[in-house]
Amino acid sequence: MRLLTAATVAALAFATSAAAQDIKIHGAVELSGAGAVSGTNFRDGIVLAVEEINAKGGILGRKVVFEGLDTQSNPTTARAVIQRILDEKPYVLFGPVFSGSVMVTMELAQGAGIPQITGGEAAAITQKGNPFIFRTSFGQQSSMPKIANYIRDELKAKKVAVLYVNNDFGKGGRDNFIKEMKDRNIEVVADISTESGAVDFAADVVKLKGANADAIFVYTNEEESARFLREARKQNITQPLIGETTLLGQKVVELAGPAANGARGHVGLTIDAPVPAITAFKDKFNARFKYLPDHNGIKGYTGMYFVKYVTEKNKKFDSKAFADAAHGLTIDPKDEPGILMNATWDKNGDIDRESFLAEIVDGKQKIVQTLPKINK
Repeated sequence: MRLLTAATVAALAFATSAAAQDIKIHGAVELSGAGAVSGTNFRDGIVLAVEEINAKGGILGRKVVFEGLDTQSNPTTARAVIQRILDEKPYVLFGPVFSGSVMVTMELAQGAGIPQITGGEAAAITQKGNPFIFRTSFGQQSSMPKIANYIRDELKAKKVAVLYVNNDFGKGGRDNFIKEMKDRNIEVVADISTESGAVDFAADVVKLKGANADAIFVYTNEEESARFLREARKQNITQPLIGETTLLGQKVVELAGPAANGARGHVGLTIDAPVPAITAFKDKFNARFKYLPDHNGIKGYTGMYFVKYVTEKNKKFDSKAFADAAHGLTIDPKDEPGILMNATWDKNGDIDRESFLAEIVDGKQKIVQTLPKINK
């Protein structure tokens, strides 16, 4: 009996020692609610990267263990989830994806000195002087000028109508877009808000049609975008429908069906990019999870490789050293293939890399132009 007890104790001690060698990374992600599509893609991108990294020996010889916790697409819940993560004294943390949830959690992570890697796109996220916040997506202040130039130079529009979702993400995009329109002397003739999770867009489409705009800018979440597109085609809107990734993403195309054809806009990340590394990622993701990823899958995947690269550069797991090293850092795929595209993080934690103009043609996203890095 004593021998058995001693063996059991030894086994437990070994298991505890092995677990201590693991590096646990948490994610606060939208796995249910209005952001489930975005959050699930983001989480699965992280999971795929973790599996690849562990298969090659982990980070600095330590296995990565990832746990994704559901924010339920609710800022209050997200705050509680982030606090729970911080109680475990993490090295870094991922998420949330929804900008509103990022805005109410980022001060917690900053106060704890923990780098927070997010897919949120609201411009304000990186304008608060937080040295621990980093994006793997374009902020609105980077994407909106590219959309505005397209509307002015390619569409020759003089009047535009705007439909946006009434949350931090939507309002931030709307504010930046309207500023860019004003700078280009393009008149905004309709400015319409809709609620997150909205189902019926019939009245909104009637208002947009009545505005007699030359183009319509749509800035809503993916599922809302799909519903809007179906209603817009039902009511025979003929003006160009222009947006960002949330109007042209894979899930929008799947949900909207033929109604998505003709939608155009700027995409910071897309699995249809003419980049061999992104094509390979798409195939690996589809094989692993049995669905095609959207831009959020790429954000999660590259974010995990961002963590790997910075940690190995520092040669240690140190949260403050991570934040210090990541600002002003450029990662080239030659040095870290998992980053997929050459990327730079500036002093605010904003990312800069190539992006694309796209159009949905026959149910597929067609890249019509590659746009260079902003500070190339």
